[in-house]
Amino acid sequence: MALGWKWLRGTLARRMRYRITRVGVLFSLAILGVMLGAVFSSNNLLFLIAAAMMATLLVSGLISRLCLAGLELDFAVPEHVSAGRVVPGKLAVRNQKWLMPSFSIRVEGIRDDAAVAAPVFETDVYFPLIAGSATVEQTVEVRFPRRGTYRENAFAFSTGFPFGFLEKSARVTLRRETVVYPPIHPQPGFEDLLVGIAGEIESHYRGLGKDFYRIRPYEVLESARHVDWKATAHVGSLQVREFAREQERRVEMFLDREVPPALDAWFEHAIDCCAFLAWRLSTEGASIHFRSNGFSFRQPEEGDIYTILKYLALVYPQASSAPEGPIEESSYKLVFTASPQKFAQTGWLEGRILSPGNLPA
Repeated sequence: MALGWKWLRGTLARRMRYRITRVGVLFSLAILGVMLGAVFSSNNLLFLIAAAMMATLLVSGLISRLCLAGLELDFAVPEHVSAGRVVPGKLAVRNQKWLMPSFSIRVEGIRDDAAVAAPVFETDVYFPLIAGSATVEQTVEVRFPRRGTYRENAFAFSTGFPFGFLEKSARVTLRRETVVYPPIHPQPGFEDLLVGIAGEIESHYRGLGKDFYRIRPYEVLESARHVDWKATAHVGSLQVREFAREQERRVEMFLDREVPPALDAWFEHAIDCCAFLAWRLSTEGASIHFRSNGFSFRQPEEGDIYTILKYLALVYPQASSAPEGPIEESSYKLVFTASPQKFAQTGWLEGRILSPGNLPA
């Protein structure tokens, strides 16, 4: 019995927020008017009516408080979530009260000053009735506005039951860590950048192999065994059959974390672009060797692309020493840096260097 009373007192002591509604304002004015009429007229009936109205207001507050007491929340999202994209989530609310149901319960995400941001529900989450000792579930569309770790997702239960005089809300914190990747959907300019890089990769990996690539004019010092004699006879000059190189296409990406505070916005933009390019190039069959100030990961040899996206979800600016040169000379090279001059003598100039000058935020 003592434990039950302690639990009930703890749930009732949960931090509440109140918002008076228009109906509540009108009802309060009506109470004030009846009380003034009772005082000036000395009419006992008006005193009884005023007392009944005040009792109704108090009972309404108690019932709404009991409706919010004893509610437990669970919220699950898919394993892989990217910022800015709407994903389905499963919201489950359990009423821990044994017999008493909860009526007219709304659930919404609230912003926490210590957190990255709050998840945003695309649709209203409303439960008209949650029976005692019952659990109700609802699939909702949720969007995480920014990349990062959502460790304590803050939500709020609210209700205006039974008469709607006050709207009470109680905050509940769900202690479940959710890692949100940077957005992998295209932003303005990203698609054009991808097309240009894809063309450079294709040109970079032209060579001699087994897969036919094209017929082109003969160049000095090339082997005569690759000459296409039919095309030569047709054109009248030596033509060579060119094949795609047998080795796989590998893109070596480097993210420079040394960024001055004035370029924090550009750093976030560069992370979004890096995540988008890594995702799209990997889906098109390219192997990614991602590096960033001590971090190195090869995809798919060491794991899937989600390891790179998770790193980009948690990365932050950090001072670093001079960058190391590329590891694979034959790979296509792509660098994101706020200081392109640092990479002038390290072998990265053979690839593409994206900086605030050619990748504006």
